[in-house]
Amino acid sequence: MTQFRTLNFELRIGSTALLLAILGLFAAPPAAAQQPKVPRVGLVFVATPSAYTDRIAAFREGLRSVGYAEGKDILIEYRYAEGRLDRQPTLITELVRLGVDVIVTGGQTWTRFAKEATHTIPIVMANDGDPVGSGVVASLAHPRGNVTGLSNFSAEICGKRMELLREIVPKVSRVAVLGTSTEPGNALAMRATELAARALGVQLQEVDVADPKDLEMAFRAATKRRAEALLVLSSAVFISHRKRLGALAAQHRLPAMYSQGEFVRDGGLVAYGSDPADLFRRAAMYVSKILKGAKPGDLPVEQPTKFELVINLTTAKALGLTIPQSILVRADEVIQ
Repeated sequence: MTQFRTLNFELRIGSTALLLAILGLFAAPPAAAQQPKVPRVGLVFVATPSAYTDRIAAFREGLRSVGYAEGKDILIEYRYAEGRLDRQPTLITELVRLGVDVIVTGGQTWTRFAKEATHTIPIVMANDGDPVGSGVVASLAHPRGNVTGLSNFSAEICGKRMELLREIVPKVSRVAVLGTSTEPGNALAMRATELAARALGVQLQEVDVADPKDLEMAFRAATKRRAEALLVLSSAVFISHRKRLGALAAQHRLPAMYSQGEFVRDGGLVAYGSDPADLFRRAAMYVSKILKGAKPGDLPVEQPTKFELVINLTTAKALGLTIPQSILVRADEVIQ
């Protein structure tokens, strides 16, 4: 009898322990639940970080406006080639191996390398010159594939640059155009520039600059051909060496028109083009849509809507130029 009672007591204890164990599974603290994955975005640039403070700030601002705080809701993997163009493929490969959720490209060559490196990771162009002509998207309205974003090209911009240069240097008849023939979008920009020059009766002298070491040779060639002014097309070669470019223009006393305000802030004369900060702010909108499930190929490529005219009066004075008041009142930024 005693033996039966003991066995019954042991059975009760075992049942109670089992019941408590089961209840414990359901009562596990919330901390034990799996945390949601924080998305990672790769952001690539050709020069050093200091060259892109405005663009990075604008991109972060754009992310915050749609609910993403860096370091909390989203992680950004920054990569800088620091002027070494040969590093671009390697840096893109790093991001692909990391398995980032989106790659944001800060220039035309970056987009090409990213497109070659992955067909699955979404790619957002922050400022691409000729995405259709170079084949990274099927069309602006229907990109298809894994690339979308913003194009910074407009034929009207090229025409406006020529008009402004003519207003600043009224008697100019020969203009050297510095470009990089292998740069995506260079041919399209050159054609638009030629049309604008022809309408103004200006003769163009195309000078190809494939490498930073060719810059001095390019200026010697422009001077030898009696160029009276300079127009600089968008290129990774130039953005990485813009201070040197401005110094060479001053040395050869060539008034120069650039595509981006950074050149003028670093000593160049004048720039007219799309606002890079605005493009990066809008690129953040694309990232948000993709992270929320949109397919890049279904998001139309947008074109620039905000432009900036930047003038450096110190450089103008050194060149003996007087910037017309009609241009100064239209400038978005005047550097004294």
